[in-house]
Amino acid sequence: MVLDGLVGALGATAIAAVVLLGPETIEVGEDTAAALVGLVYTVADMVRLALFVAAGAVLGLRREVTLVLLMAGVASALVGDLVYSRLAALGIYVEGGVLDLTWLLHAALVAQAAHRSRPARGDGHAGGHSGVRTGWRHIAIPLGLNVAGIAVLMAHTAATAPIAAWCAAGCISATLVRSIVSFRELRHFHAVRAEARTDELTGLPNRRALLGHAGTVVAAATTRRPVGLLLLDLDGFKEVNDGLGHAAGDELLRQIGPRLAAELGPVDMLARLGGDEFAVLVPDADVDRAHELARRLHARLREPFTVEGQRLHVGASIGVATAPVPAAGVQELLRCADVAMYAAKAAQEGVRVYLPDPRGGGGDRLRTMEELRTALETGQLLVHLQPQVRLSDGTVAGVEALVRWQHPSRGLLGPAEILPAAEQAGLMQPLTDVVLGLALEAATRWWTERSVPVSVNLSAASVTDLELPTTVIRRLEDHGLPPEALTLELVEDTLMADPDRGRTVLGELRRLGVRTSIDDYGTGYSSLAYLRHLPADELKLDRSLTADVGRDQRATAIAGHTVALVHALGMTLVAEGVEDDETAAVLAALGCDVAQGWAVARPMPVEQLLGWLADRPAPSSGVPVVPAPRLPGQPVPR
Repeated sequence: MVLDGLVGALGATAIAAVVLLGPETIEVGEDTAAALVGLVYTVADMVRLALFVAAGAVLGLRREVTLVLLMAGVASALVGDLVYSRLAALGIYVEGGVLDLTWLLHAALVAQAAHRSRPARGDGHAGGHSGVRTGWRHIAIPLGLNVAGIAVLMAHTAATAPIAAWCAAGCISATLVRSIVSFRELRHFHAVRAEARTDELTGLPNRRALLGHAGTVVAAATTRRPVGLLLLDLDGFKEVNDGLGHAAGDELLRQIGPRLAAELGPVDMLARLGGDEFAVLVPDADVDRAHELARRLHARLREPFTVEGQRLHVGASIGVATAPVPAAGVQELLRCADVAMYAAKAAQEGVRVYLPDPRGGGGDRLRTMEELRTALETGQLLVHLQPQVRLSDGTVAGVEALVRWQHPSRGLLGPAEILPAAEQAGLMQPLTDVVLGLALEAATRWWTERSVPVSVNLSAASVTDLELPTTVIRRLEDHGLPPEALTLELVEDTLMADPDRGRTVLGELRRLGVRTSIDDYGTGYSSLAYLRHLPADELKLDRSLTADVGRDQRATAIAGHTVALVHALGMTLVAEGVEDDETAAVLAALGCDVAQGWAVARPMPVEQLLGWLADRPAPSSGVPVVPAPRLPGQPVPR
């Protein structure tokens, strides 16, 4: 761009100097002062023309009509000043003649240029950035003046050194050709780059363009000059696609940009993220301004659209978020706006501003997700242990490790707050690893005196990890524990993601001596064919099936048949959610092996569990005894 401007300025000056300021152009004559004034005016006009030509060489001419008018006006003044200097030197200038029209034309052209330079309403709203400099209009002036410069060079050197002149002209011409080739390659590159950053259907910037621009804007944002992000999701768009077809849906999407353009400022960026989801990046906008803009956009989208001759009403749900508070980065800004948008859709409010919970409660899932990452790294997690007892003799069959989070400001948090945040943040695998380590460390406190195994829940990612058996055995060895000290639990649904791989992992764990358990049975697939091929030692009956045992005939029948099925498959049945002694008695009569719940004990810290174990009778064997199953038709005590 700098070279193009320099070429334009030098070329314009060279041509003006040769054509207009030759040695015969200005003669001092009798009026020396008039000749000098005419020369100053002419040189000033040449400098102005060179500057405007240089600007035109940089910016091009198609959309820079203002520059064309300015160059034409300066050229008109240059002609007038040049002729005036000649006539004044000869003493024949007549005031008020035709020559004066050149200066009037100069004034008129400059005034028209000033009028056209006023920015139009809404300029730049759609893309938030100017177009790339790749059109032929951008090199028209430099190329033209290069050719003119060659002509000047040829005219002044051909007479004295024709071979040198032709060689110089050939060299410059070859350079021009090479520049044209490079320009074509650059234009192709920019065209591909523009396509990669533009949504093909609507012509708006796409997600890649939005993220790139947002990175720059958010990095420069401050608390005094924040940046806002609006996330828009159309309501009823699926019905348009289903009822009128995808062509109608595409036409509707193409109307979104023009509809919203009138409400956006020159630096606001509207982008299509995909499907019927759009985003508006609003630099230098606080919460109030972003919220007000969102309300205006929502009102515009509620106005009817005309698609294939039909009037349609769609509306939108809009989420608003700002940076650097509460969102510190681009991805967090998107997440905050996404949370607000879905809240607006769920509440049917139209517009919702993301505001973090000042107490850091469970509703503020983004803050919880980020704090959980810190908790995993700084050791804020711990385990509470809930005992399991054999219904046949009351001895301890095992303990289940349940994760807890000692939050620095919210106190002790349970799985209801931890697990959803871990799943949304992709932290289930690290969380499982931490809980496994804490559980094994706790088991070392009692294993030498009481051989009570500890149970740990596996995540879906762990179940299909072929390296899991090796990892588990290594962790056991690190803590000095045998394989039978650990029971790994998994929810049956997690195995369905990759059943073959999951069965391979569980089979290898059992071969190594680690017990496996199917947790929450009765809430997932619960397929008998699935159980037939499942390599497990234990099945845990969900609390939803044990809560009404003894009080509801159907619940009792289901529990009794499940006991018979599990024993027939050679597995142990553990009943979860046993909250009272009456339920425990009924389950014992049905033949259930192990009970877990508040009727036995609540989850407790390791130190408290050690005292609880000391008061319990020692088991006669480390392996649970499977009692004979009771047939479903036999009476059950009430």
